[in-house]
Amino acid sequence: METAFENLLLRTAFCCMASDGVIADEEVSLIKDLCQTMPEFANTDFADEISRFVSEINAEGKNFIVDFLQTLKTMDLSDREELALINIAVHVIKTDNVIEYSEIKFFKTIRYCLKVSDETILSDLSTKHDDIDLFLGEDIRAKTSLDKIIQQYLDLVELKKFQISKT
Repeated sequence: METAFENLLLRTAFCCMASDGVIADEEVSLIKDLCQTMPEFANTDFADEISRFVSEINAEGKNFIVDFLQTLKTMDLSDREELALINIAVHVIKTDNVIEYSEIKFFKTIRYCLKVSDETILSDLSTKHDDIDLFLGEDIRAKTSLDKIIQQYLDLVELKKFQISKT
C-alpha cells in the first residue's frame, strides 16, 4: 500500500510528464526506472498507477492537473519531502532534452504550492541540476492567487488524449 506522499510523488512525476501536452517515451522510461529503484516507490505497481493516471487525465482533462495542484497546496510536507518532489519534477521535465515554456510554468506553479526556500533548493539540488536556477526564476509572486496561477498555466497548454505504450 503506498502512502499519501508516495502517491503525491508519483502524481508529481506524471503531471510533469504531461505538463507540455506530450508524454515522451523517455519520460515514461524514467518514471518506470524511478519506481524500480527508489525506496519511496517500493510498493508501487508502475504499470497500474500510470494506466490509472492516464485514464484519469483523459477523462478529467485539465481538472486532473487542477486537482493535483490544489492537493499539493494543502499537503503538510517536510522540507525533505518538498525537495524530493522538486527533484523529481525537474528530472522528469529535463529527461526528454526538450524544456518547453509550459513545463517551466508548470514547475513554477508547483513551486508556488511549496514552502521550502529557494536557498534550500539551491543548496540541496544544484549538484544534481546545474541549471536549477532556470526553474527558480521569479515570475510568480505570493500576491497572486493559486487559482490565477493555475489558470495562467492552463491557458498555455493543450492536453490531448494520452496513450502510453505497453510498459
